[in-house]
Amino acid sequence: MVLRKWEDLPDSLKKDSVKKYYDLLYKKRFSLFAKRILDMVVAILTFILLSPIFIIISFAIKIDSKGPVMYRQVRVTQYGKQFRIFKFRTMVNNADKIGTQVTTKNDTRITKAGKILRKFRLDEIPQLINIILGDMSFVGTRPEVVKYVEKYTDEMMATLLLPAGVTSKASIQYRDEDQILSNADDADETYVNDVLPEKMKYNLRSIEEFSLIGEIKTMAKTVCVVIRKDKDTREETSKAAIENENISI
Repeated sequence: MVLRKWEDLPDSLKKDSVKKYYDLLYKKRFSLFAKRILDMVVAILTFILLSPIFIIISFAIKIDSKGPVMYRQVRVTQYGKQFRIFKFRTMVNNADKIGTQVTTKNDTRITKAGKILRKFRLDEIPQLINIILGDMSFVGTRPEVVKYVEKYTDEMMATLLLPAGVTSKASIQYRDEDQILSNADDADETYVNDVLPEKMKYNLRSIEEFSLIGEIKTMAKTVCVVIRKDKDTREETSKAAIENENISI
């Protein structure tokens, strides 16, 4: 069963502000079941197809810097369950012990290989494992660390009615949040007070508007955004090269 009965939910979710979202999802419980089946099938097939890339990226990470290939951090998913997310390591080993838990633009903890992985969101590929295990879905609210979930309002807790996701409308809209945080005096405080509430508006609206077609559209848009970002980067690099050449002349 993808959605528990209301009486079986944790007390932290039994809030009046959560109930309206629960009622909407309960009416779509069969679509939620189909979503889980779709997640499983696509995740398994994608994992098999991308297994050669797994190996190549793993070698690149090991050659680039010391430390494990995978970065595993405790995050929060459906019903407040804590789990360890799988991601390719993109920062120096033990980066969370030498800085904030959010990443800012030009973060010095990011490795050379990590910059490339983050640019194309390849660091997210191992989350296919989390999807297969049932801790995550392709589309859903991005899983936060415990200390940020503790800052959730009662209404924000509604996002924990569903499994956390690899991507979402909020993730697309705030794909450059590291730039916002890089200008903040306190990145953690800015994230909790400014960024998180705005992202949650998108996440809660996604619950209200949930549909399988909508989920597929979000996945497709994520791919388009990644491709577009690469194109923009190449154009900027080409433009900078031309300007440098003109300066030299």
